[in-house]
Amino acid sequence: MTSSKSIDVITVGHALVDIRIMVRDFPGSDQESPVLQQSWGAGGSAVNVAIGVRRLGATSGIIAKIGFDNFGRIVVDELMREGVDMRGLRISWRNTGFTIVGINSLGDIIMYGYKGVAEELEPGEIDEELVSIARHMHIASLRIDTSLKAVEMAKRYGLTVSWDPGRVLSMKGLDALKDLLKKIDIVMLNEQEAYNMTGERDYTKASEKIRSVGPKIVIVKLGKEGSYVSSEEFTGKIQAFTVDKIVDTTGAGDAFASGFIVSMLRGYNIRKAVIYANATAALKITR
Repeated sequence: MTSSKSIDVITVGHALVDIRIMVRDFPGSDQESPVLQQSWGAGGSAVNVAIGVRRLGATSGIIAKIGFDNFGRIVVDELMREGVDMRGLRISWRNTGFTIVGINSLGDIIMYGYKGVAEELEPGEIDEELVSIARHMHIASLRIDTSLKAVEMAKRYGLTVSWDPGRVLSMKGLDALKDLLKKIDIVMLNEQEAYNMTGERDYTKASEKIRSVGPKIVIVKLGKEGSYVSSEEFTGKIQAFTVDKIVDTTGAGDAFASGFIVSMLRGYNIRKAVIYANATAALKITR
């Protein structure tokens, strides 16, 4: 990608460790289920999107907080291996967050999350140097005050901004999020989050409500049904790709975000960018 700025995308949000275990069936109370496979690695939306962007051939950096511990080292090692700019990482003496993900033979998922220091990233810890050399900022599932500071800094340096609110922030509702939404260019959220934010069960109406506040593009991710886009350029539903076998849906939304952001930076129109994003999400769930 040709640009006077050296970083294509910076992500702002959570850096965690994902611990995945695969079982045949989820156990009931006072029962045990043997673990068939297990793995662990860096996770959290900021990490996932930063790595996803790198794997799609663009440059990326991350702004997040981790602990000075073994889990923090896992995050650093993986980001270093993937070539993500880490100058925006902040280190705490407290613990790095983690998520335990259980997956059964049907592909169903249960998750147990501990945020650790991930949510303690303060507004004053946003790395201005990194922001100044980037083209686009993606914010995911991060507290409002730090998100607002990040957006304001991004706009000062001419970045476009995308935002994935996550479940917790979406439940605050549209009124509580208006100051942030007014400054956002692109909102990506799932159907439940769109309802949480607007009170509208119809995702087409929910997306219009969100866009009326300020964002130019609102994308509602619909899982196996694809995605719904609301924008001036294109409005409509785009079907998902069919896959032979679903292995793990964890991180599919982050893969979608990576694909959409990179394709938009490459000059794709919105419809083609969403098709590309659907493809990256489909590939993610097969691995």
